[in-house]
This record gives sequence, structure tokens and C-alpha cells, in this order.
Amino acid sequence: MFAEPTPARLAVGAIVALGGLALRAASAGHVQKNRRLATSGPYAHTRNPLYLGSAIGAIGFAIAGGRWWFLLLFAFFFAAVYVPVMRNEQAQLTVLFGEEFLAYARAVPLLWPRWTPWRGPGAQPGRFDSKLYWNNREYEALVAFVVIVAVLWGKMVWIG
Repeated sequence: MFAEPTPARLAVGAIVALGGLALRAASAGHVQKNRRLATSGPYAHTRNPLYLGSAIGAIGFAIAGGRWWFLLLFAFFFAAVYVPVMRNEQAQLTVLFGEEFLAYARAVPLLWPRWTPWRGPGAQPGRFDSKLYWNNREYEALVAFVVIVAVLWGKMVWIG
């Protein structure tokens, strides 16, 4: 394995990755894919909080593993895969929700979050719904987080 975790790197990286995981979890509890335009919770700040959470998680694991080149690899992957996916999803949301989505998209950034939550027309005051979290299978990200931290910890303790 290419990672070289140290106690400090693993601690800092896991905290950063946990922030990304928390953002993903909060987002999953607000989205009803293809049924309702998500504009509450993290979606009031960015149109793609799940992808932003993934990016934060990747940064955290790059820190934890002590491999900064992983950030470049992830940036390339993100640009090659996630950017076209976000564009495709934007087109799909425009078809599904029309002007409601277009007004939202004009006010809420694609990825980098806005400071204040969007409260424009069509904004929903929705609350986190744990059923949506489970229906969206976001627990899989938690399992992945635990496995990656365990592997890095094992590498640090047993392999060095």
C-alpha cells in the first residue's frame, strides 16, 4: 500500500474526512432523488453537497495517508468524472423541475458553498429525515470511512 500514515496525519486526516462524511450524511437526509428538488439543509448552500463531501473526504484521506500526490490524482478524477456527471444531472433537473431548478441554480453555486442559505422562491424549510438517509444508502459511506481508517491504522501500527 502506498500510504504512510503517522499518528498525527491519521488524526488530522480522519477529522477532515469525518467532516466530509458528515456533510454527505446531512445531505442524504434532505434529498428525494428525482421526486422533489432538494433545496433545504446543505442544498441551500451548494447544489452538490454530496460531491463536495466526497471531495472533503478524499482530502482527509490524502492527509491521513501522507500522500499529497493523491490530491492531484483525485482532482483529475473529479474533473474527469464528477464534473460531467454534475452537468448531466443539471440537465436532468432542468427537465424535471424547469424554472424552479433554474431559479435555484442561478442563486446557489454548483459546488463551492454560498455563505448564507438560499431562501428564494421554491426554497423548502425541510428537516433532516433519517429515512431518506437510509433509503439513499448513505450508511455505505460510513462503512467505507471506517474501513479506510482501519486499514490506515493497521498499516501504521503493524507495517509501519
